[in-house]
Amino acid sequence: MFIVNLSYLKPISEVENHLEEHVEFLEKYYKLNKFIFSGRKVPRTGGVILVNATSTEEVDLILKEDPFYRNKIAQYEVTEFIITKYDDRFAAFLTKE
Repeated sequence: MFIVNLSYLKPISEVENHLEEHVEFLEKYYKLNKFIFSGRKVPRTGGVILVNATSTEEVDLILKEDPFYRNKIAQYEVTEFIITKYDDRFAAFLTKE
């Protein structure tokens, strides 16, 4: 499992110019069961995405499709973690290995 921490490099006006495309990117990976949640930081300096992937390489390939990445709107910090405890309602999101 991976936490992706986005930090904006450009002003919010520039972020807004690419937001519709970014949402389409998010929707694609929700449909592929790769994204579990996403949202804006408070204050609005970036966002966070929880990604259900099997490798850092897979996450990197996914993020390269993000319009925020392609247009240098955001930088990304990717943190891999191993789930050791979770609420039973979360089980449906766990990667089967």
